[in-house]
Amino acid sequence: MTGKYTRWLAAVALAIAVVLPAAPAQAQDHAATQALLDEYQRESGGPGAGLYAGDAAGSWTLSSGTAKVFTNRAFTADDHFRIASQTKTFTAAVVLQLVDEGLVDLDAPIEQYLPGVVGGAHYDGDDISVRQILQHTSGIARDPLNASAGADGVYSPAELVAAGTAQPPQFAPGAGWGYSNVNYSLAAMLIEERTGQTAAAAITDRLIEPLGLTETSYPAPGDRSMPSPFLPGYSGGRIGPVFYWFDTTANMEMSYAGAAGALTSTMPDVVAFQQALAAGEVLSPESLEEMRTTVDSTVYDADFGLGLMRFDLSCGGEAWGHAGNLTTGHSSITLVTDDGRFASLVTNAFIAESTPTRVDVLDAALCEGAAS
Repeated sequence: MTGKYTRWLAAVALAIAVVLPAAPAQAQDHAATQALLDEYQRESGGPGAGLYAGDAAGSWTLSSGTAKVFTNRAFTADDHFRIASQTKTFTAAVVLQLVDEGLVDLDAPIEQYLPGVVGGAHYDGDDISVRQILQHTSGIARDPLNASAGADGVYSPAELVAAGTAQPPQFAPGAGWGYSNVNYSLAAMLIEERTGQTAAAAITDRLIEPLGLTETSYPAPGDRSMPSPFLPGYSGGRIGPVFYWFDTTANMEMSYAGAAGALTSTMPDVVAFQQALAAGEVLSPESLEEMRTTVDSTVYDADFGLGLMRFDLSCGGEAWGHAGNLTTGHSSITLVTDDGRFASLVTNAFIAESTPTRVDVLDAALCEGAAS
């Protein structure tokens, strides 16, 4: 038995061997950050990890491992990937634009805009505000478990909300903080009710096109394709010293992620969006301040605003952005500072993190910029 297992393991190792690309020349200029990225990739990052960072003076890209198994391919800034919950910042920004336009009151109950949608045995829409929905203090269940797709195989925000609110709450409204993708399906319904557009159309018309985010798109229901070039996503695990990987890039119907996580983009495009938001190009100063009003969360050491995460940097100051994980195999995070520094990281597998975390890698990149 042991001999058969050993021979089988050796065969698996041979079949899934990954050729690792040589470190790019830029790594020599950012050796400390490259070393931390390499360590992160070995411990948590899957087949590979990429980092795009810089400041007002310019940008740089680092790569660790491989962007595609069985190949010698570095990560690049041109690679498209599913940004997962980084989508939430886009969705929240549209809602805050509606606040600026007088179409939404952050402290109004969701019942005012979507009567009867949040109810049933577990919830009362009169007790849950728009602010609580965007800030994950509504108490609504985390995921739309057991949601039913339509006859065409896609999911509507209404079905996702119905599935989420069929579950007991995480806590009473305003009594805690609990991440909830269902909250952002509710935000999608709010956007549609207030604008007459789907969340996809509103995000495209209000953010993607005006900001020139030409590499960013909201996939149409049923479309699991990716723009080229793209990062394949993987899932897998370890057998002894050997990892095995399965391509999961197209394993999810993206309408299930919806306004909580469906967008496809690149690291530079997400950085450009976060920088435009921070610079006041998206919202009024008052709405940006509301978006940056935070509460303690259970994610890393972050404080959570309205679709934004705030991190204290080891070199002083703070950075703003969001992270995202998706079972398609993409894990990412983007952070920017108000003085023009930025860092974005993506991996091609979604694995529970150990130390160092992806936030540690971004902190190193952002603090390297502060020291230069």
